[in-house]
Amino acid sequence: MEEERLREEVKRCGAKRVLIQLPEGLKPQGPRLAEIVEEIGALPIVSADPCYGACDLAVQEAQNLEADLVVHFGHSPIIGKSEGVPIIYIEAKSTLPLKPAVLKALLLLKARKRIGLVTTVQHADHLDEVRKTLLDAGKSVVVGDAGRLNCAGQVTGCDYSNSCAVAKAVDAFLFVGGGRFHAIGVALATSKPTVVADPYEVRAYRVDCDAERMRKQRWACLQEAARAESFGILVGLKSGQNRLEKALHIRVKLHHVGKKPTLLAIREVTPESLMQYPTIDAYVNTACPRISLDDASKFQKPVLTVNEALVVAGEITWEQLLRKGWFAD
Repeated sequence: MEEERLREEVKRCGAKRVLIQLPEGLKPQGPRLAEIVEEIGALPIVSADPCYGACDLAVQEAQNLEADLVVHFGHSPIIGKSEGVPIIYIEAKSTLPLKPAVLKALLLLKARKRIGLVTTVQHADHLDEVRKTLLDAGKSVVVGDAGRLNCAGQVTGCDYSNSCAVAKAVDAFLFVGGGRFHAIGVALATSKPTVVADPYEVRAYRVDCDAERMRKQRWACLQEAARAESFGILVGLKSGQNRLEKALHIRVKLHHVGKKPTLLAIREVTPESLMQYPTIDAYVNTACPRISLDDASKFQKPVLTVNEALVVAGEITWEQLLRKGWFAD
């Protein structure tokens, strides 16, 4: 958790009131980190709201609390994005050994020669070690340039540009990290076989069936939405999810095909919030696309991604969506 860096940054900024923001898995560390900040002489406040990524910075909250510094744990900054309150990113790098899980993943990659290597920021510093393990096993390894992100090979919940950039040059992807979430995103974005090497559980597994199941679910959701007459277009209010211009573009396209769109500004997209609009038949989510994909079963009505809305509007076909992916604009 880089406690010493936390001390140094708070001192360097001369902060008097510090808002600490942590994702769900790191929230138990909040009280301990608050003690460290308080020892320096600053007032710590821990954000208890959910935090889903660097797109979900507590900037407005910091301004409301008159905090003069936000310390954001667990994510790397979005390149080129500036905010009104100083923000320190502490990425919470993992210290777990990766090789045991990677060796298990190699058993699932026997038939694949060219491997695309991707991970989250927690493990990005150790990709060279993973690359060597794959090379020693006779594989060729491709890692995408950093691009819009901080590290080569890095992916986030909604940005798979690194994997898409090298997809044509590989036979399969190896995702190094915990859980299925990011790996399914890689599979959806690239349509390539994807294997997880999970250092937390020291195991390896495929996510191709998960991705295919999700594609079928999205097809059914899109077909239901195509029959809808009225649409709610969700405009995200979080710092990195506000895509008003994209929402306005979708609004025009839906108007052109005889739909009735309504713009809805929203911070947290939840089933309960959408149930307040019984006359709306379907929604287009221009905020975080993973809400539409991962939480679809929780919503009573279709919630489309931007590219799925373009299929309904006749701008692209389903086949083009499969090639384009759910995350690219």
